[in-house]
Amino acid sequence: MQFLSFLNASPSAFHAAANVASELVDAGFAPDSDVTPGGHVMVCGGAVLAWWVPENPNPRVRIIGSHTDSPGLMVKPDPDFLREGFRQVAVEVYGGPILSSWFDRDIRFAGRVICADRSERLVDTGAVARVPNLAIHLCNGGAPEIDRQVHTQPVLGGDTPLSAIVARAAGVDAADVLAHELISTDAQPAAVVGESIMAGRLDNLTSVWASLRALLGARHEARDILVLASFNHEEVGSASATGAGGPLLERVLARLATAVGDPVEFYANSIAVSADAAHSVHPNFPGKHDPTHRPLLNRGPVLKINANQRYASDAVTEAEWVRVCRAANVPVQTFVGHNDVPCGSTIGPISSTRLGIPTVDVGVPLLSMHSAREQAGVRDMEWFVEALTAFMAGH
Repeated sequence: MQFLSFLNASPSAFHAAANVASELVDAGFAPDSDVTPGGHVMVCGGAVLAWWVPENPNPRVRIIGSHTDSPGLMVKPDPDFLREGFRQVAVEVYGGPILSSWFDRDIRFAGRVICADRSERLVDTGAVARVPNLAIHLCNGGAPEIDRQVHTQPVLGGDTPLSAIVARAAGVDAADVLAHELISTDAQPAAVVGESIMAGRLDNLTSVWASLRALLGARHEARDILVLASFNHEEVGSASATGAGGPLLERVLARLATAVGDPVEFYANSIAVSADAAHSVHPNFPGKHDPTHRPLLNRGPVLKINANQRYASDAVTEAEWVRVCRAANVPVQTFVGHNDVPCGSTIGPISSTRLGIPTVDVGVPLLSMHSAREQAGVRDMEWFVEALTAFMAGH
């Protein structure tokens, strides 16, 4: 399954963005910011934007937005310290991970380093550390409450400091690494177990991968301009230069609107999909879910709706998604949150507010969202690619 290879090769937002761009370049997309007919792609700090301009395009755009980052343990600037004779890694909690899922798990660190020669290099340490649990015999009858500062610091498997391991992975001396952005990643490869995909970073590489396949699959058929926008920093609010709250997409769309004619008509006629993972009903906690909207694995992509605008879907865009799925013969499930359970959000409300483009929030259902290792349905991924391809093709 190609998706598993993509997951294993994308342990950080920077790797994911680079892998998307690499595949698009191999498919003939130019690594530039032009708006001439054909494909174009650019990478910026863990985000990747790509667009396809047909010959004589319709004055509108179809966008699929997603995000490349996932919750985890971000390595601090000075990572190496000793405690009780153990060499450890200083980390800061990034986003909202299920912290207990990172304990007793082989951890690799991945991301980018900036070197003294101003080069940027992607690094992946491989499995080098773990966050050890306290033995049950020392817990006074129950597991201790996790202290985010004290209990989450990984223990390295050997006596080599992480700074040296990272420099070796980058192919430079430790003194030549001036800065880094590295995050923890599950070292266990992605796998298919029965009809499920088990892997880290399914939130939200499921959507990044599906949007890539949709762009490639629809580009020669589409008459509208197509845009893939996979942002960084969604898990911490999207308020960054490379997040959905930043200017990247807006700048590209402004140039595209000018190139095809009337910008007012361009924005008024356009539509966007905010693609992000959705919640499956949890069989052990069924009361956490709305009694009448209960998505399940391998029953189809999920349409996400929230009256309080945590998702950007409205009646018009919801109907468009249902129509597209019917055209592609893809089943549709619907998620609405339980009134007494907090609801997450996505880039949908952020980007639609900034751009004024009607947006629908959709995604594949997951179990264990924000865990170090999540679960998705194999068939849901296939259906999601088919639905997004139909959306991009204008069916």
